[in-house]
Amino acid sequence: MAEQTQNLTAGLLDQIEAFERDLTAVEVGTVIEIGDGIARAKGLPNVKAQELVEFSNGTLGVAFNLEADNVGIIILGDYEGLNEGDIVRATGRINSVPVGPEIVGRVINPLGQPLDGKGPLQTSGGFYPIEKIAPGVMKRKNVDRPVQTGLRVVDALTPIGRGQRQLIIGDRGTGKTAITLDTIINQRDKDLICIYVAIGKRASEIRRVVATLDDYGAMQHTIVVVAAASDPAATQYLAPYAGCAIGEYFMDQGKDALVIYDDLTKHAWAYRQVSLLLRRPPGREAYPGDVFYLHSRLLERAAQMADDEGGGSLTALPIIETQLGDIAAYVPTNVISITDGQIFLEPELFFGGQRPAMNVGISVSRVGGDAQANIMRKVAGRLKTELSQFRSLEAFAQFGSSLDAATQRQLDRGMRLTELMKQPQYQPEALHQQAAVIYAGTRGYLDKIPVDRVKEWEAEFLRFLDTQYPAYEKTVNDTPRLDAVEDTLKEAITAFNQTWG
Repeated sequence: MAEQTQNLTAGLLDQIEAFERDLTAVEVGTVIEIGDGIARAKGLPNVKAQELVEFSNGTLGVAFNLEADNVGIIILGDYEGLNEGDIVRATGRINSVPVGPEIVGRVINPLGQPLDGKGPLQTSGGFYPIEKIAPGVMKRKNVDRPVQTGLRVVDALTPIGRGQRQLIIGDRGTGKTAITLDTIINQRDKDLICIYVAIGKRASEIRRVVATLDDYGAMQHTIVVVAAASDPAATQYLAPYAGCAIGEYFMDQGKDALVIYDDLTKHAWAYRQVSLLLRRPPGREAYPGDVFYLHSRLLERAAQMADDEGGGSLTALPIIETQLGDIAAYVPTNVISITDGQIFLEPELFFGGQRPAMNVGISVSRVGGDAQANIMRKVAGRLKTELSQFRSLEAFAQFGSSLDAATQRQLDRGMRLTELMKQPQYQPEALHQQAAVIYAGTRGYLDKIPVDRVKEWEAEFLRFLDTQYPAYEKTVNDTPRLDAVEDTLKEAITAFNQTWG
């Protein structure tokens, strides 16, 4: 009995000596003000900017204003259940989003929480901070590879390169989102991962976008980040940064990613709302003074990394919605100055049946030409000049004065080229098809085709080309140079025109 007691005592002593208290120090504050999606708390002296904090009911927030005696917090979620006096604790984690290959094909919110009903999201890539300093110039290299949108007018006249920032700007209902959806759909079976960030859009619009991408098999390479119009302004403010962080993860893996911000006008509105609620000093149009930095620090993160940095790329397609075509407003001019070019969409062209409704005269790509395939650069060399001249001549011809033969020929060709630039939605084209049609138009092979039959000619010619000259597509894919296929194109177009009528 005594021996058992000694053994028991020794065992207890061993457990007592081996006992270690697992204590975690947590910094805790108290909510002193709450309302309209923001809170103020005291008692968090060591909290960091952009650090996640957690309220007593589990709702998350982000430390936004670090003031002398309190912290301004933007609330990520429902704030109606929060009250003054509630406890708020620092998490020690800077605002970040879960990343990994498992996220492809999912619909998530800016916190990385799934919204598609496909179960919980288990990621293997850890967390990426949503705010990050853009890569330095020595880590980058020139943009030299194309992003094929599948839209003739874009790929020919304002080409987009991998690592570029190309703005899409226009009034409401002019087809801005349609261009980005066509671009995503055109990446099927390619090596470009797409992130679509919906900012302040109606839930019905977002469902329609996701359904469209699903119908065309594009969700297999796409991630949708959602901050709907019904979500708090804080969530809308964070959404594009979360989408950018996801894109940076793939770029850091040496892959190519494309992120679409739809749209940054609503993003600026959300930031203005949050800033005013937190009493940041307002400036022009009530935007805070750092509204330029708001978008520059986001868009500068798009890059083509150097080979010794992995060679990955992140391409950005921000969208800006203008009011009555006013591109000189505050936010549009800011974003135009940050990006590498813009695609300007006009309501007059859109409602006139010219879709995509791109204004050729003021749309430009500052670096995309370096990334354009040789065959497209050669066949489209004359296209922009001829279309721009056509628009000016068209306005002049409306006065009804007699025109000389050369001017009339220019007008006739311009009308046919304009028809060629029309393209149905959700029908992006491959490079070999685009090159063949544009070559025929700019080299005069359509000059005798009636304008109202140009689209009919185009559809039948492409079928003829695929069936009668099957080697053409492979040659363009292997060697995308005009001199490799020009003789074939001349022969095919001539043979088709002799039989078509």
